[in-house]
Amino acid sequence: MALYTPPSFAAKDRAAIARLIHAYPFATLVTPSAPEPWVSHIPLLMTDAGEPHGTLIGHFARANPHWQHANDAQSVAIFHRPHAYVSPSWYREPTQAVPTWNFTAVHVHGLLEISDDPAAKRGVLDALIERFEGVRSAPWKFAMSGQQRDALVGAIVAFKLPIRRLDSKFKLSQNRPRDDRVRVIAALKAEGYAEATETAGWMQAYAGVGDEPTR
Repeated sequence: MALYTPPSFAAKDRAAIARLIHAYPFATLVTPSAPEPWVSHIPLLMTDAGEPHGTLIGHFARANPHWQHANDAQSVAIFHRPHAYVSPSWYREPTQAVPTWNFTAVHVHGLLEISDDPAAKRGVLDALIERFEGVRSAPWKFAMSGQQRDALVGAIVAFKLPIRRLDSKFKLSQNRPRDDRVRVIAALKAEGYAEATETAGWMQAYAGVGDEPTR
């Protein structure tokens, strides 16, 4: 699967790509198959294992047939946030432009490796729980009885996706004059909703007009 990416929008900063995956881990996972591809929407974590590109880890519900098609073809995990509408009225010369959409997207390619090993599955669960509960003041713990835990672990199938290729596109007004980029950032912040504010933050970092995004 190819991603159309004009040179001005190509993201080559590996640290920035990793930060985006960490900040927005809910991905669309696509595996080509006949008669139609399998698509699942699941959280994924990126690890340093499997150099040089790293590895994604996650799990399927056992009832989801997607995992049974893991070897059909190379899969693609799509991360695509933040994003926001951009009005031409925000530019210095609004009559000389058209509406557009600013966004970030990372496509991670690789062959899924399925594991039904209980220890591997617990490892994935523990990593996900630590990622999403570890930031809380009173984090939830996976502390149920062994029998309950074994039953829940048995209801999933773990996987890893060693990264063979990364296609990254940060379309953040890099093709506009600096003055327009500044105006778009200010307008997005004034929109008053989180996605627009986050898009403005990534623009500040990667369109050459400000500091790193806070997220």
